[in-house]
Amino acid sequence: MRIILTGGGTMGSVTPLLAVAEELKKREASAEFLWLGTKSGPEKKVVESFGIKFRSVPAGKLRRYFSGWNFLMPFLLAAGFFKSLWLIFKFKPQMILSAGGFVAVPVIWAGWILRVSSLVHQEDLRPGLANKLTARFAKIITVTFSDSLKYFPRAIVTGNPVRQEIFSGSIDRAAENFNLEKDLPTIFILGGGTGATSLNKIVVAAARELVKFCQVIHMTGGRVDESLRAGIENIKRETARYHSVEFLGKDLPDVFTVADLMISRAGMATLTELAVLGKPTVLIPISGSHQEDNAYYFKKQNAVVLWDERNLTPENFSAAVRELLNNKVELESLSRNIGETMSADAAQKIVDEILK
Repeated sequence: MRIILTGGGTMGSVTPLLAVAEELKKREASAEFLWLGTKSGPEKKVVESFGIKFRSVPAGKLRRYFSGWNFLMPFLLAAGFFKSLWLIFKFKPQMILSAGGFVAVPVIWAGWILRVSSLVHQEDLRPGLANKLTARFAKIITVTFSDSLKYFPRAIVTGNPVRQEIFSGSIDRAAENFNLEKDLPTIFILGGGTGATSLNKIVVAAARELVKFCQVIHMTGGRVDESLRAGIENIKRETARYHSVEFLGKDLPDVFTVADLMISRAGMATLTELAVLGKPTVLIPISGSHQEDNAYYFKKQNAVVLWDERNLTPENFSAAVRELLNNKVELESLSRNIGETMSADAAQKIVDEILK
């Protein structure tokens, strides 16, 4: 079996496909994979760490505001299309799998020309432009939520795949690696695969107050300018209770396990992992984005606390975190409710469809 996986630019379109590849490898040990992704995105190192061959494909991203880059879109799409034709012709896959990301557009179009079946997975409640452009060429469409069937009526509801490694976390390893205090609550703050500049600024400004009552692991995503970097270094010199990292690889399951409270953007890949782990979660979605739809869905299930970034200051941020950590009943309720929103068998369901 030969499968092409395509996605990138952010990790949101990557982690579900890795989970599917993991399940396929269990069922078909001889399965071969090729990943077609972006040249400058964060996915290359992660994909190659799973032993999957990686090739980059030119791909643009249509900006929904005036930008000179939009004039280059047709040329980038054409370049990506012809490179994809060549790579697909050489690899001769039985199927192409995508979970979004604009790099998937020329790949699936090229696969359709070469009569290679494709599967498109819709993670978020509301589809992005990439999936709108590729779904009509897909043999199979799968969706995380039944609410997404209004966009893709012929889709199959599977849930969202998660990697099995997230269940392997160790509190002891996390405590050792981050020098955590045993009897102090731990919060894990992450802004997504490419970070969140505005959220990072609030967290760093609030850090001195936060460490008075908890310890902080803060994944910045690399979106840190010089002034913010200087602020982070100053805090680290003052206290051992604040830890900042750009990205987490093999340590991520440990941090998920040790965290008493998660504070996150509302990308569906991360949300799915938090749900199957039953982690009490605060969501701060990017305003005006598809993340708001995701966040409102979970909020309706009483599964998360939802904060509007536009109303956040360092002062009310730290005060709200303190109040939530002191409310054990609410933390238990959040953990129980979010755990009921997602099942952990989406990868198996998608692989069932592929093998059919």
